[in-house]
Amino acid sequence: MLRVGVTGGIGSGKTTVCKVFESLGVPVYYADAEAKKLYAENTQLQFDLVTAFGDTIIQNGEVHKPTLLKLAFGSKETSAALNAIVHPFVFAHYEQWCVEHDSFAYTVKEAAILFESGSYRHLHAVVGVLAPEALRVARSVVRDNSTEAEVRARMEKQMSQEELARRCGYLINNDGQQSLLKQVLAIHEQLLLLAQQPSNFLS
Repeated sequence: MLRVGVTGGIGSGKTTVCKVFESLGVPVYYADAEAKKLYAENTQLQFDLVTAFGDTIIQNGEVHKPTLLKLAFGSKETSAALNAIVHPFVFAHYEQWCVEHDSFAYTVKEAAILFESGSYRHLHAVVGVLAPEALRVARSVVRDNSTEAEVRARMEKQMSQEELARRCGYLINNDGQQSLLKQVLAIHEQLLLLAQQPSNFLS
């Protein structure tokens, strides 16, 4: 089974692109959504997060994601600390998920930090989702009920779109003008062909 990543900065539309892949019958692992479940269910993860960020992140017995993110995105160091804690738990869960879906030609893993976390090394290909900065900000303000300043602060701590585009094997432009379906279909056909060949993980 081919393992494919889909990544992009905040507001790029990764999830929307992944929904198109799902409509084609491709299983998608949503790393952020699965992480949220782990926040609520995994007591070891909760303990590690409280140790790093303090007990203010716990509300009503659960990790309060907005409070955690506000603390974590305060600096590159705290953001890296959050990723270092959460990623191993998500990775182990993803590995088990792959075992359960190994009958498919390929699967997709949606995650914002595939390259930063190093998890791209366990994938065969990565699709990058790009969008104009102003559109990304507008989407994120509405979706997250955030201010423009808060969104831009998060964007500054993420990999630039230029760097992301350079590192991805496939690109999708989610600018609201070009058809996402056509772009995803073209990549889908290429991935089906790639899945028939002996493949190696990215290095």
